[in-house]
Amino acid sequence: MKKTLIILSAIFLFLIASAIAIPFIFKDKIAARIDQEIAQSVNAKVLYDLDNISLSIFRNFPNVSANVKDFGIVGNAPFENDTLARLDELQIDFNLKSVLFDDYPTLTGVHLNGGSIYIKVLEDGTANYDITYPSEETTSTEESSLRIGVDQIEINHLNLVYDDRSLSYFMALGDINAIGNGEFTSEVYELPIELEALIAEINYEGTSYLSNKTFSGETLLNIDMGNMRFTLGEGDFQLNDFLFGLTGYLAIPADDIELDLAFSGKNNEFKSILSLVPGIYSDSFSSLETSGTMDFSGFVKGVYNDTKFPAFDISLKVADGMFQYPDLPRPVKNVHLDLRVLNETDHLDNTSVAIPTFNLDFSSNPLSGKFFLQDLITYTMDAAIKGNLNLEEMTSIFPIDGMSLKGNLAINATAKGRYDSIAGVIPAIDAKLVLANGYAKSTEYPAPIENINVNALIQNNSGNMNDFLVNLSQFGFELEEEQIQGEMKITDFEKLNWDGAIKGGVDLKKIMAIFPMEDMNLEGRIQADILTQGSYAALEAGKYQQLDTKGRMEVSGFKYSSSEVPQGVEISKAIAEFSPASIKLTEFDSKLGESPVQATGSLSNYMEYLLGENGTLKGQLSIKSTRFNVNEWMTEDNSPDTSNTEMTVIELPTTIDFSMSVAANEVIYDNMSLRDMKGSMTLKDGVLKFSDASMNTLGGSIALSGTYDPRDITVPKFNFDLNIVELSIAEAFKSFNTVKAFAPIAQNLTGKFNSTLSFSGNLGQDMMPLLSSLDGSGLLKIAETALKDSKILEGITSLTSLKDVNTVQLRNISIPISIDNGVMDVKPFDVKLWDYEANVQGSAGFDGSINYLVNMQVPAGKFGAQANSILATISGSAVDENTKIPIALNLSGTYNSPKIALAGGNSIESLLTDALKARVSGEAQALQTKATEQFNAAQDSIKKEMKLKAEVVQDSVKKELEKQANVTKDKAVDEAKKLLKGFLSAPKETKPDTTKIKEN
Repeated sequence: MKKTLIILSAIFLFLIASAIAIPFIFKDKIAARIDQEIAQSVNAKVLYDLDNISLSIFRNFPNVSANVKDFGIVGNAPFENDTLARLDELQIDFNLKSVLFDDYPTLTGVHLNGGSIYIKVLEDGTANYDITYPSEETTSTEESSLRIGVDQIEINHLNLVYDDRSLSYFMALGDINAIGNGEFTSEVYELPIELEALIAEINYEGTSYLSNKTFSGETLLNIDMGNMRFTLGEGDFQLNDFLFGLTGYLAIPADDIELDLAFSGKNNEFKSILSLVPGIYSDSFSSLETSGTMDFSGFVKGVYNDTKFPAFDISLKVADGMFQYPDLPRPVKNVHLDLRVLNETDHLDNTSVAIPTFNLDFSSNPLSGKFFLQDLITYTMDAAIKGNLNLEEMTSIFPIDGMSLKGNLAINATAKGRYDSIAGVIPAIDAKLVLANGYAKSTEYPAPIENINVNALIQNNSGNMNDFLVNLSQFGFELEEEQIQGEMKITDFEKLNWDGAIKGGVDLKKIMAIFPMEDMNLEGRIQADILTQGSYAALEAGKYQQLDTKGRMEVSGFKYSSSEVPQGVEISKAIAEFSPASIKLTEFDSKLGESPVQATGSLSNYMEYLLGENGTLKGQLSIKSTRFNVNEWMTEDNSPDTSNTEMTVIELPTTIDFSMSVAANEVIYDNMSLRDMKGSMTLKDGVLKFSDASMNTLGGSIALSGTYDPRDITVPKFNFDLNIVELSIAEAFKSFNTVKAFAPIAQNLTGKFNSTLSFSGNLGQDMMPLLSSLDGSGLLKIAETALKDSKILEGITSLTSLKDVNTVQLRNISIPISIDNGVMDVKPFDVKLWDYEANVQGSAGFDGSINYLVNMQVPAGKFGAQANSILATISGSAVDENTKIPIALNLSGTYNSPKIALAGGNSIESLLTDALKARVSGEAQALQTKATEQFNAAQDSIKKEMKLKAEVVQDSVKKELEKQANVTKDKAVDEAKKLLKGFLSAPKETKPDTTKIKEN
């Protein structure tokens, strides 16, 4: 017996030791298989650390579990900045038998533990999850040898954002927990599934359908992969506290979607449906006292495609509902609702809505109504709502933090008939709304807004559009003895005749204290006395003389700043006088950011611009400033300090037609100070045109005319004609990136230059010319300059062994240039280098590359002893030390790292010999002609290469600007991500020597 126990104990210990050892023995095999499968299958950057891979046989016995911590996937272009997946832990289960005895392991389970997934689909349908190689493009001829036998998928604490811009659909789910067990490799199988998540946002075409709701569900899902049919068995689902059942199936046999789903509420308490009302489902919801019953049921059945919509019937009934918070004095009671939304056809337009009963009492304030809509074709309706609400009692039921309201709001409205814009028919309407003795008091401001009175009537007794009346006979309020009073009447629904007036003053700082707005500061006083009469029919017909608006508005002490406009706008005083034809701006004294601006002028066509769909605001303005800082208005940074921020492309409105005369003592643009700037500008159709503009800068003056065209925000264009007079060469190099790129020699030149230059091209994201896109032509003139300490001069003297100093005086130079696709072509021009006659030609690229040919005529005696020894061997008197030696030099590389060589690759000794002998034979000129021909041939090839390079750069910049155009959408995504804790945080740093990054 003792011996038997010893043997059994030994066997048990052996098995335990084996179970512990197996993961270590087979870790390399499984890790290598994971590595191979990723390399063969995934076309993305996969980030994981081999040291973070562990194996366990105990976690999911009889499977071997491989755990990968800090696992991430980042897509390739155009998703290189988006993290598709970031997982705290990825667990993959393998069949133990297959690991021990088979050639290849069998995958049996997948577990996603913690982290986030971001799915993004662009407008053209390109998706960031499409990261697998097509079969014909696999990176290896070896097929995947991993066997799939998955029977469990588990998700724990995962966040998901689905952003489909091709469908205008957005979904954000947080803290997802789900588990499903089934024979996933079978054609037909059953999948018991459990799921819970926070629905942060579900949005379709700009409409939010669900937000900030908790969801959970448990059901048995029958899956038929052959017919793409998914059938829901009996199950329980919950949205907040609303419990419901959902059964039926969804099938996608081809392009159509077939649905047959039935749903019904499982908890008939009123409180369950109340949990779906925004603002009510909060931490205190459990203490909410309620009573009443609820019944919810419906179905969806039919085919969904481009032309058909499934039939549906949705019903909700609430009876004797009541709710009250324990710490509030009054309840909402007598809640009754009978709602049915029905469509028995396959056309959505045949949907009908019936609410025969709707009622609730806010304490002693009843609100009741009904609503019937026959369909979405004739819009035949029968609706009514009636209520008399005491705002003080209302706020005792629904308190508004920091705000007290008083007053009586009475509403009594009916509408019956159909709406047909073609036939000129609308429902008969009789609606009255009266707010009497309104009062609003904020804890943020000591004085209330009082005597808020509104009296409105909407009426149409016959149902004809021309019998339509809106009469706002009174609206107004008082704030610390300041009054605003007004009235407005609108008649005839087709012509929309109006007659209104507003008079009074308001202090915006006081209003903002009572009704604060986040991230916005607003103050100042507005005083207005305006009368207006007209009709939309006259507006559409262009009969603006029939639009009689007149009066006066004065603004003083106005200050505005926000997160979008951190620079701030101040208007110390502005006076506008209104007439039917125009708004005359008689005074406008302001500060835009740090820049003082004064303006006068007029605006016309303002009624069509304000009320029409495509109206253009026209105007003539005279604008003056002592100092205007352009930089602070050309950045997306939210800080007023723009000294270290990058500028961005400025969009221009297409519905503005302005003519402006501008004068400024100083304008700050980028790193330049432009003084005595003046000129004319026109803004029309989204294009800004400059004419007769001039300014003093960099020791000289610049006159310009041209256009700035950002209508295609991804390829903003410009076209300018410049006349430059006496500009400092050195300062131009410091200030203009075009000079740095095409004329880097300027950094070593003294003096000033003149130029007439026409050039055009595209602008980059930083509002600077995109050098690779430039085209232009012009003439540079330099009266006198000196070239000092240039590496090119050092190279020439070193190569030729000339003893000249490293300074060259240059006078009366005229350089004709042209620019094509970012390559500046310098036509041949004559110049004196030291005391030698020279001719220079060549090109400079937008990337800083240079390619020049310098032909010089150097007296033989300048070469010293080496020339004298050659002269001694030549008989006769044809040559002597004054004989001109033609030297052709090729300059390439970059200006600061030039490569200088003799044309033809000869040494200086052989060149001198050939040149002197050529002088004897009369063939000296042929040497330089041959060098020029060879240079021009090479130049053509270089220009073609530069053109291709320029196209690549321009395409890259366009794509970057296209990304910027999507910033608004991405910001919306970022806001949703903030709702999900820890969303898309970067994978933790891993050891650089063990991290696997698969860039496929």
